[in-house]
Amino acid sequence: MPDVTVLLGALAVDALFGEPPAWIHPVVWMGRVQTALRRRAPSRPAPAFLWGALMAAFGPALFGGLGWLVLHHTRGPLRWLLSVFLLKSALAVRALAVAGWQVSRPLGGGDLPAARHALRSLVSRDTTTLEAPLVAAAAVESLAENASDSIVAPLLFYAIAGIPGALAYRAVNTLDAMIGYRGQLEWLGKAAARLDDLANLLPARLTAALLALAAPLGRGSVGRALALWRRDRALTESPNAGHPMAAMAGALGVELEKTGHYRLGAGLRAPDARDIDRAVKVMLGAAALAAAIALGARRAA
Repeated sequence: MPDVTVLLGALAVDALFGEPPAWIHPVVWMGRVQTALRRRAPSRPAPAFLWGALMAAFGPALFGGLGWLVLHHTRGPLRWLLSVFLLKSALAVRALAVAGWQVSRPLGGGDLPAARHALRSLVSRDTTTLEAPLVAAAAVESLAENASDSIVAPLLFYAIAGIPGALAYRAVNTLDAMIGYRGQLEWLGKAAARLDDLANLLPARLTAALLALAAPLGRGSVGRALALWRRDRALTESPNAGHPMAAMAGALGVELEKTGHYRLGAGLRAPDARDIDRAVKVMLGAAALAAAIALGARRAA
């Protein structure tokens, strides 16, 4: 039963304590390593692309390999403790829920500036001019998308390739968050963005299905979540983000709009602070289902 106790231990640590200190957090170190490599990146497109491809390959190989090496050379209780710590570091269930609540509480209390400020921990877009419905929409969108990136995908890679697989995935996702953008970083981040798209093909679709199944926890509709997922999943520029976001829009019965980019659930009502809290409940339900799938897969392996 070691995989059962490791995963349950990781989930318990996450629920009780949240994120470890930055100085020992593997994901923080992933960012620091890639930041150091980014400083050495060339500026011309072709060399920048090649350097970015090296970064995209190096991160998962380094941290997945280090995870395997550490666990391969430890035994007994120390190995179990390290396993729990490393797996927990790849997950962020509590952090995601808290980030949602930190937006919903001031928004529900009428403090729009505080809600906009709290939203910055969830999204990279400019939040300073967003009106209340768009603040709520952005928070719900991010909860849905990050349910895939921060929960379902790490658990799926853990189910397939153990803790090294979960760490390798987090390295891929972390680099994409750092440089996987168009504009100045387009050539440097192109390989990271494509690798992240590939890594999330299955997790994003599994997350959408799990969010739909968990819809009743947020007083939502499974059928509407499935229908809207099918209808609106391709409306986002990302090949993956639209899947969980469309399913969440359907689950809650709300329209999720990013001005100038997409409208998921067009024609449904605008979301408010209560819908953020509902989205957190649906996300937590999907996380529990994903954990059950990961446990079953590891026990069957």
